[in-house]
Amino acid sequence: MTRGFGRLRREDLLKTACEVIAAQGFGHTRTLDIARAAGVSQALLFYHFETKDQLFAQALVYAARRDLDSLAKLDRAGGTPVERLRHLLRLYSPTGSARTWRMWIDAWAESMRSADLEETSRRLDLRWKESLRAIVDEGVASGAFACADPDAATWRILSLVDGLAVQVSVHRRVLSRHRVAELIRTATAAELGIREEDLS
Repeated sequence: MTRGFGRLRREDLLKTACEVIAAQGFGHTRTLDIARAAGVSQALLFYHFETKDQLFAQALVYAARRDLDSLAKLDRAGGTPVERLRHLLRLYSPTGSARTWRMWIDAWAESMRSADLEETSRRLDLRWKESLRAIVDEGVASGAFACADPDAATWRILSLVDGLAVQVSVHRRVLSRHRVAELIRTATAAELGIREEDLS
C-alpha cells in the first residue's frame, strides 16, 4: 500500500513538473516552483528525485511517454513499410499528434548545460531514429524503397523534421503546418525513392 502511494506521488510530481516546465522553461524553473505547485515540500521532492537535473530528465521522459507508447505500438504493428512510415511521420512531425515539441526544444537547449538532460534527450532521440531506420531497412529489403544509404537518409529525415519543428514552434508565422507537412513528405519521398502521394 505504501509502495503504491509512493509511485502515485512520483507520478503526480512528474505531471506537475511537466506543467511548470512547459509554462516557465527548464532554465527558469526552480525546484521550489515545482514543490509549491504540487503542494509539497522540497524535501519530499528530493526524496523522489536526488537532484534537480534528475527531476528534469525524468519529467522529459514522462512528457514523452505517450508518444513513445504510440511508437512502440507502431513497431509491433503490421502493415507495409510505406504505411508504417506514413504513421511514424504523422506521429513525430510537428503537424501530427506529438504534443511535447516545446518541451523538447527547450530540453535540447538546456542539455548543453545538464548531463542528465543530455543523456535522456539523446536516448529518446535515438529511440525515434531506431524505429525509422527499421522501417527504412525493411522497405529497402522488400524493394518498396530505393535508398543507397539508409542510415544517412534516416538522419536527414529526422533532422529536417526537428528543424521544421523548431521553426513552427518558435516562429509560428513563418511556415504553416500544411507547408511543413508538404516539405516533410517531399524530402522523405526523395530520400526513399517513392512518390510524395504515398505519404499523404
